[in-house]
Amino acid sequence: MAENKAPETKVVPQMDENEIIARKKEKVKMLREEGIHPYANTFAPDSTVEKVIEYCKTQTKEELEQTGKPLEFAVAGRIMFLRVMGKLAFANLKDETASIQVLFAKDFLGEDFAKFKKSFDVGDIVWVKGEVFVTRTGEYSVLAHRTELLTKNIRPLPEKFHGLTDKELRYRQRYLDLIMNDDVRETFKKRVRIINFIRNYMNNAGFMEVETPMMHPLVSGAAAKPFITHHNALDIPLYMRIAPECYLKRLLVGGLGKVYEINRSFRNEGMDLKHNPEFTMMEFYWPYATYEDQIRFTQEMISKLCVEINGSTEVEYDGMKIDFKAPWNRMTVEESIVKSGVCTEEDLKDREKLIEIGVKNGLDKATLEGMSRYKIIMEFFDNFVEEHLVQPTFITKYPTEVSPLARRNDENPEYTDRFELFVAGRELSNAFSELNDPKQQYDSFAAQVEAKKAGDDETIDMDSDYIRALEYGMPPAAGQGIGIDRLVMLMTNSPSIRDVILFPTMKPEK
Repeated sequence: MAENKAPETKVVPQMDENEIIARKKEKVKMLREEGIHPYANTFAPDSTVEKVIEYCKTQTKEELEQTGKPLEFAVAGRIMFLRVMGKLAFANLKDETASIQVLFAKDFLGEDFAKFKKSFDVGDIVWVKGEVFVTRTGEYSVLAHRTELLTKNIRPLPEKFHGLTDKELRYRQRYLDLIMNDDVRETFKKRVRIINFIRNYMNNAGFMEVETPMMHPLVSGAAAKPFITHHNALDIPLYMRIAPECYLKRLLVGGLGKVYEINRSFRNEGMDLKHNPEFTMMEFYWPYATYEDQIRFTQEMISKLCVEINGSTEVEYDGMKIDFKAPWNRMTVEESIVKSGVCTEEDLKDREKLIEIGVKNGLDKATLEGMSRYKIIMEFFDNFVEEHLVQPTFITKYPTEVSPLARRNDENPEYTDRFELFVAGRELSNAFSELNDPKQQYDSFAAQVEAKKAGDDETIDMDSDYIRALEYGMPPAAGQGIGIDRLVMLMTNSPSIRDVILFPTMKPEK
């Protein structure tokens, strides 16, 4: 059996991309004229490359090469490398699972070898059937006994040594990114594993997966700027879902019990390393539970997820070691601000003092003067605390003014029974004991409506039907929304949300 011997490197004249494309299109035309279908769909693999390699690992080199009828595999994939040397050719074939070397030899292919040389190029998708062997260097290989062209490549792949490194090109042409970068493929495979783990965990915990509308007649579920569309038949505006919260809680009223949804939400806001206009979120609602139950549940689920995905409760993220082992840190909003050193506990009670401190620390005076004391407190948290919360930390006791759907604390109704989970300096989830008092909910909605009239475009509308639903009676409950994209970022050490969304939102090409 032939071995892989390093050939002499040939210097090939460089062509620009347009010239390469033109030549390949001409080759497609020539193949058609010669009766070779450049886009055939007549041969299918009977195995993946990964399974071929797994089989090889169970055999010794001698067992693979023993005389007698050899075991043949049929695989299909893209040619990532090709070198032709007279009557021999070596290729690297890559499918969705792995890569393997393929040897094409005239002695084994016969007349098909000439067709191979005429038809095949780097980037083509091909079908190969042959026996497996191991080279002297220990590389698993397939000796082709038969081969067919399945899809002719027209555009040249990026040069292998430099790869595909331009980030904007990678995000815009994700298909090319997946072809060239194995680590990107692994990130998205891991994303699927993460979502499957969460779905199974929720199902095993007795939650029922449901689907709720993606287009809403009102702005609801969260305080954010919506995308607006129009329904022609009904002649009404519709808003792309900011969050599914109010619909999921209607299901609690209906008696469905523990429910969850993993799906897309949309917010018409800026884009950065942790924001994309459309994103994946899981929201779940738990009757007869409190936000304290949510804290315990969240710690357990994410800790187990981390072990399942990475083999440990520790992950490396952006140069930081993060440990998801429970129990996690816990502070109130105001405790975290005081701990940051920006102000004292007494300062937090004085609105004018907070404005003075905020201006000294770089915040805009006019903006602060237009805020209530509680909104200034949240502005302090956003600017002076959030980015420093590296280890998993539950921040609790949010002001009622900024929590329109959360249950007010029994001891101090100016605050809510709510937490947000922060990891690596960013919010990962938001949870609270649910507000099920229809009068308080109406008052909260009314305050949001007044804020919108005053110019705040990140408010929710008065949802009269939701109030009506609460008047039928919603059981006491706790709910939570977890940002799936941000969770995947943490588990895959991905610095940008665009790295974990297959097709992130991009500016149009010029």
